[in-house]
Amino acid sequence: MPDPAATLASAMVDAYNAGDMERVITLAGPAGGDADEVVQLLRGLAEQATGRYERAAATFGQLATQKPAVSTYWNNLGVACRLSGDEHGAEHALATARSLAPDDADVLYNLGLLYIQQRRWPRARETLLDAVERAPGLIEARLQAAYACYVCADNSCQEAMLHGAAGWPAQPAEQALILAAMLSTQGDLEAALHTLAQAQLPDPPADAPLRLRLAAQRALLHERSNQLDLAQQALAQVPLAALDALPADADQARAEGWRAHAALALRTGAWADAAALYRRVLALPVDAEARAGAGFGLASACDRLGQHADAWQAVDAAHAAQLEIAREVVPELLAPDSQPLQMAEVDRSAYARWPPATASASEPDPVFVVGFPRSGTTLLEQMLDAHPDFCSMDERAFIHELTERMEQVGQRYPHDLASLSSTEVEQLRASYFRMVGRVVPDLGPRRLVDKNPLNMLCLPMIMRLFPRARIIVCLRHPCDVLLSCTMQSFRSPAFMVLCSSLQRLARGYVAAFEQWFRQVNVFAPQVFEWRYESVVENSHEQLARLAAFLGVVDASPMARFAEHARNKRFISTPSYAQVTQRIHPRAVGRWRSYHAQFEPVLPLLQPVMERLGYRA
Repeated sequence: MPDPAATLASAMVDAYNAGDMERVITLAGPAGGDADEVVQLLRGLAEQATGRYERAAATFGQLATQKPAVSTYWNNLGVACRLSGDEHGAEHALATARSLAPDDADVLYNLGLLYIQQRRWPRARETLLDAVERAPGLIEARLQAAYACYVCADNSCQEAMLHGAAGWPAQPAEQALILAAMLSTQGDLEAALHTLAQAQLPDPPADAPLRLRLAAQRALLHERSNQLDLAQQALAQVPLAALDALPADADQARAEGWRAHAALALRTGAWADAAALYRRVLALPVDAEARAGAGFGLASACDRLGQHADAWQAVDAAHAAQLEIAREVVPELLAPDSQPLQMAEVDRSAYARWPPATASASEPDPVFVVGFPRSGTTLLEQMLDAHPDFCSMDERAFIHELTERMEQVGQRYPHDLASLSSTEVEQLRASYFRMVGRVVPDLGPRRLVDKNPLNMLCLPMIMRLFPRARIIVCLRHPCDVLLSCTMQSFRSPAFMVLCSSLQRLARGYVAAFEQWFRQVNVFAPQVFEWRYESVVENSHEQLARLAAFLGVVDASPMARFAEHARNKRFISTPSYAQVTQRIHPRAVGRWRSYHAQFEPVLPLLQPVMERLGYRA
């Protein structure tokens, strides 16, 4: 005689494999809480698949109680609790599953998803990277790990997680939007657009808001790569009337559509239209990232309209939103006396203990472009990159990453630079050029341009690895620099904190240059001062001086930087639009429209300002 329990389980397996979840639940109904283990498991999975998350949690809770040593049941319980909104129950269940199966990638993945839901980004990043380490082929884990790295501004790990993403299967639309945004920050526009084109949409009518969001992101990607005709074509698929007609619960789609229209309005000089659109976004109940983006956009539009009080009010609100983001990632930096900029120095006595410099046995030393952000470093980078003798690699933190590698192997930076053997120095140089090779595989005989403004704080590492390197420090009136930083949206949480108030930003600027002055006195590097105002006044003269410093005979290709930048398509810094235009004096002295806001910080800036040759 057939076993009724086995017959029931077999029927439920058949229904489950056929995708008939309602029949699975119906078959399990009479079995009750004392049902066979397989019956309960299938019922729980079917309840979860049909959105009955609380019932699924109850079912898996029974299983976990009956079989407390089975990690799978705790894992299932954790997922059901997370989906039902019971974050405390989810964390307890997933922690239990992890204790039972510490190397189970599925458990780590689900725990990472919970941390993302809780916006505990550093823990999400660590946990999801652990999941990928145990299951490198788990694409869902790679994508979510990359997202956590993206929020934490861990660019290197983000790129590692997304390696090969252009060949991944099509993603659900929500995931595709996230993936495309990350790919675009890496400069991989084609992969980002392909991801959006392949996005899997839900059935109508749920697909309508997502179609608009996909088109809006396409428009922003083209705008970001200075392809304005293509951006306008994509924007035509996001008519304002369609955004207005969306249901009440589609605020995210409305916000993203309005922001795309506003971004293109800014690029075409329709300042008032852009301001009105950004105000519409800010009137919606959107998240901190959207409020920050709209706030900075509104500030830019108001600034161009000459509405400086409104611009400052908008930028204040944008920084308040960014602090919400930073609080989730770097809460330790929110203390008033914290230092968001990482600084480390070598004094004269320590430098005297360094062994004699040795020439690199491989590639020639790079040309380093440094300076405080928003000092004209991107403009100079594009000028150099326009010359056939040079090749830039966009903004990379490779020098800083080498300092972290020293720390990871137990070497103190910068103290242990003195004890590095010539072999270890050559190994670090080789590591640097391996990282460069992944970004610029066709460098060939061209000289590398390493433009990263805050490499000015890494002079010890530069001088240990590349003691004969040419270094160009970009200078601009400190108040114009600070205003530009204040008006820009930075992705680094540490820089969000640094720019959160003009007083804090001014302190960081002064500290950075005071360290720069001290380190230049110690190392006496080959430094050329590139002054933004002098370039605006007479670019040909400054380019001739720069060419002489670099040993270049013909500087004329550098003057064609705007055309070169337009053809380059992707430039990662906020200056991506400005460097496609001719040099103009509009940005010189711009801070004077905000003199009242700067008055409290002028005494702090005065000594550095005078040393750099500027006056208030």
